[in-house]
This record gives sequence, C-alpha cells and structure tokens, in this order.
Amino acid sequence: MVKTILGLVSMKIAIDKSNRGFHKRWKSWLQAKGVDLVEIDIHSDEALSAVKKTDGLMWHHWQTSTKDLIKAKRLLFALEHWDFPVYPDFNSNWHFDDKIGQMYLLEALDLPLVPSHHFVSRDEALAWLAKQEYPLIFKLARGAGSANVQMVHSQAQGKRIVNKAFSKGFLVFDGFSVLKERFSKFRKGNESLIGLLKGTYHLLSPPLYSRYLGRSLGEVYFQEFIPNEGFDIRIIVIGDKAFAIKRLTRDDDFRASGSGKIEYDKSNFEEAWIKLAFQWAKRLNTQIVAFDVVIHQDTGLPYIVEISYGYAIDAYDACTGYWNSNMDYFPGKFDSCEWMVDDFMKSIEV
Repeated sequence: MVKTILGLVSMKIAIDKSNRGFHKRWKSWLQAKGVDLVEIDIHSDEALSAVKKTDGLMWHHWQTSTKDLIKAKRLLFALEHWDFPVYPDFNSNWHFDDKIGQMYLLEALDLPLVPSHHFVSRDEALAWLAKQEYPLIFKLARGAGSANVQMVHSQAQGKRIVNKAFSKGFLVFDGFSVLKERFSKFRKGNESLIGLLKGTYHLLSPPLYSRYLGRSLGEVYFQEFIPNEGFDIRIIVIGDKAFAIKRLTRDDDFRASGSGKIEYDKSNFEEAWIKLAFQWAKRLNTQIVAFDVVIHQDTGLPYIVEISYGYAIDAYDACTGYWNSNMDYFPGKFDSCEWMVDDFMKSIEV
C-alpha cells in the first residue's frame, strides 16, 4: 500500500487519537517525516476497517486501561497474523505485563533470569518453600512500578501467601499499598494532593481495570532474592540503539522500580551490561525491549528481573547519551520515540 509519487514515498500510518504514552511524540515525529498520519479511535468497532486502509499501526497500550486490556493484543496479533505491520509486534508484546510468561520465555532461551519458580499446585509450592533459604520475592503476574511485589522473610510468611493464592486469591490492584506509596511520596514533595486523594478514593473504589481482571488465584510465583547494592539498571534496546538508567531503591525497601530515584550519568553503567542487553534483545527478536537488571553484589553478574516494551517516556529525557550495537557511545539528548518511528517506517518500506 506504500505509494511512490514523483520519487517520494507516500506512507499512511494509523495511530490512536489519544496522546497518552508514546502517542504524542510518535505523532510529532511521523508528521515531521512526512508520513500521512491517520488518527483513529482504536477502541471503536470501526477500528479494524480504518487500520486496514493504512500501511501500519502504532499503539502504545497500557496495562491499567480496561479498554486496552480487552482489545489491544487481540487486534495487534490479528493484524500481524495477516502480515500487517504493527508496533509493538508479537515478539515485543505478547508477554507485556505477564511476569510468568516472561519467565518461561527467558528460561526457554537460556537468558540469565533471576532464578524463578511458578506453581499451580498448592502442595508443590508448600513443599518447595520448606527447602528454601530466605528471603524470597513474591510477585503477581501483573503489576508495574513494583506493584504486587513483596519480600518473603520466612517459610511461615510464604505459607500464608500460598494458602491465600489457592483460596480467595489476590486483588490485582492493592489499594492500601498504592495509598501508602502515594503518601510516602507526598511527604517528600514527589506527589500532589490530588494524587493522594485519588489514592484514597481508589482504596474505597478500585479502578475499573482491577475489577475487570478480578483476582489472581490458582498460581503463585516466587523469585530468589539477589543481594545487591540498592539499585537496579533498566536497559532499553530499540533496534540498534540502547540507553539506560540506574534506579535506586526506596528508603528502607528493596524495590527500585517506581521509586522515582534515578541516576543518568554514563559512569553508572558498565559497557558489558549494555553489550549483553543487545545480545539478549537479538535472541528475543524484538522491535523494542526494556530489561530490568539487578547486579549481584558479590559476583557482579547481571540478572534479568523482568522485561517490558513500554515505559514512562518523560523519565528518560534526562538521559545523557546512548550506545549503538557496535558499542559506540553518543553523548547528548535524544528522543527514543524517533527511533521507534524510524525503525517502523523502515520495516514498512522493505
């Protein structure tokens, strides 16, 4: 469907009409590069027919949008099955907000995942707990920014978690923990009063996506705790480029994701970690992938905690440079959304 007129490429790319997430920047870059931007209501009944009149679809869908949860993967995977270009594609996207799916994928590819264990049998989980050294980390399959993550300090605590997982289960949205986090940030000046009030409201009335997802039950997921020096590294690989941030843990807590305490200077990152991330991304065959990595404080070895295709783009504007796949470093500001647009346009032109 890509047309050439007077030697110029005419390309139509569909994108949701919202400006959430990557969308606003994608639109700006697409327009700057002369693409015929087709804004659609991606959740409407007419979305598929509208998309099929274009050359590709870009959609930054979210794990906290009920409509996205209902429709995004279904539509994206259906289009890709038809050999229609989409961003993110199946390899980048099927495991989004599914830590257990990520576990099986990374283990299948022999990538260095934090040792992880998934049980669908209460008895097997309890027997395993009896043989473990503590602490362990318990996680639900869903949740970002360290939501639904807790440290397990003893077999007794682990047993309580397992029993709950195989009885009434866990709400995907933990209103009390969210409110506690918002209050902590509010005291430090990192959360608004409106945000605090919103957290209070959601304690009483869980958001719609939580009600849609219901409870997590019938399974339990643990990761071994990797002793570290109070930070993790997020490395994002987009095509042949990569960049990174260092996230410090919360005060008196082991969790780094969502802490808001970020360091950007190149000195925080060993080139070996970046080189490994390029290798991992190649194995995964993704358009885009963010690796959350923890470094063992004794061995210095990096372990993948989880992966994602999406991230809060504004938090990365302070990055001081990026690497290419030849490990050349390019200091200065950049917008990773431009790389996504460039890579997607190239994939359509091929």
